Amino acid sequence: MVAFILPANSVSGYEISNSIRLIGDRKLTNNPNAGSGSDGSRTIFSISMWVKRGDLGLGSNSNQNVLISASASNNFYNSIKFNGDDRIQINLVNDGADKDEIITNASFRDTSAWYHLFFAFDKTQAAIANGVKIYVNGALQTLGTTTYAQNQGYHFSRPGKTTAIGVDQVDTSSFFNGYMTEIHFVDGTAKAHTDFGETNDDGVWIPKKYTGAYGTYGFFLEFKQVGTGEDASGMGADTSGNDEHFAVANLAAKDNTTDTCTNNFATLNPSAGNSQLLANGYFFGNTRVSSNVTGVDNSNYLMSISSIGVTTGKWYAEFKATGNLYSSGTDSTSLIGVGSGIYEAGDGNHNTAIGGFTHWWLDHDDDRVLVDGNTGNNNMNDSTHVAQNDIIGVYLNCDTTMPTVTFQKNGAALGGATNSPYNVRRTGSYNLGTNNPIFFMPVVRYGDSSNNGQFECNFGNPPNLPSSGNTDANGHGNFEYSATLGGVNYFALCTKNLAEFG
Repeated sequence: MVAFILPANSVSGYEISNSIRLIGDRKLTNNPNAGSGSDGSRTIFSISMWVKRGDLGLGSNSNQNVLISASASNNFYNSIKFNGDDRIQINLVNDGADKDEIITNASFRDTSAWYHLFFAFDKTQAAIANGVKIYVNGALQTLGTTTYAQNQGYHFSRPGKTTAIGVDQVDTSSFFNGYMTEIHFVDGTAKAHTDFGETNDDGVWIPKKYTGAYGTYGFFLEFKQVGTGEDASGMGADTSGNDEHFAVANLAAKDNTTDTCTNNFATLNPSAGNSQLLANGYFFGNTRVSSNVTGVDNSNYLMSISSIGVTTGKWYAEFKATGNLYSSGTDSTSLIGVGSGIYEAGDGNHNTAIGGFTHWWLDHDDDRVLVDGNTGNNNMNDSTHVAQNDIIGVYLNCDTTMPTVTFQKNGAALGGATNSPYNVRRTGSYNLGTNNPIFFMPVVRYGDSSNNGQFECNFGNPPNLPSSGNTDANGHGNFEYSATLGGVNYFALCTKNLAEFG
């Protein structure tokens, strides 16, 4: 069973293999070649892209996720973004004056799903209904706030004007946080959304291979390369045939991922975790969580859960403890586990397991595993105690009568541990229900500004590249240690594996 997620498997045979993960000042930029001497079409063009959001606007226009922008100066610029209310917003400024401000009625707040965004522009049209069309997952969007100026041209992919992916060219503090793939820009034609997507037999909108032309300054970014040059081997390689390659800034090979709209990997889900983490607790496309957030103190335990929950199958994930663990009373105690319960911040029961949460309590002096409030092992060997940068492997088996979980540290069994594998209970006051899915659950404790809990969470799509490069038996994921335990295969938490085992 999949929760909080849209299906992402293609039945048309068209598969998307890679995406780019953007956050902060990581971006791609291009200033088109002017070899033809033409300015292309500023008024008629199309943009298609698939995106998976990393954070939300939180109701403030100060937190805007810019997808694509272009400018020649502060008086001539345009952008497409998720605004502070998580609505799609298009802005065009010419000669320092607002010409277009186009905002959808709908908000888009699912950080676990891939969205297909399609924009068709024909600014020669007098009516906005014909001049600008926005589709999300194949559905034409109704527009709310609207300013529209006929014949006012845009600056996307124009010679002498820089186009940027993932950042606002004017307000450079406005970045996109998340994943992007299949970015098409078609110059001179207002295409149909059905040129880039289609509905499968289950009624799900999926990607479709585009077979048309791109016009004078069009481009197509697939993110299949890992180089950092502005060329055909770079992450910003243009494969449209126009060679409009993008330069990359602050991007590395680890930012080229296999989390895509045809194989969606689990991340952490900010909307389902502790609300105190929403503002600045999640990083790297929701694959890292940190308790170093404002408004909390060292009594707070901040829970996150995976964006995918399961009821069947065998699943593997890795959690690297990159924060500080307890040693002197000021460092942070953290927890790693699985379950269907909720672990609330500041809850007085942090020394015992909340119902439905089987976890390894990482206390540097006294590591222990707890199941429904009962200590599974209170005296592990010193070799089992977790230190900073240790990797905790979590093997979840939902194919037994009572689901079980096995923990390992750096690829080895827990020294001195007993009662392993541990049962995963679904009882207790915070339990979500017997038949509800089981989630992976990291909990970080706030210490102080330098002693906070922090995990890098790898469900198959790691925030940093493992040195080993292990995949699961289906060839999915990228792990430091083996996803096989005792000769039994466990699998990365992604939609292709869910289609087979979930």
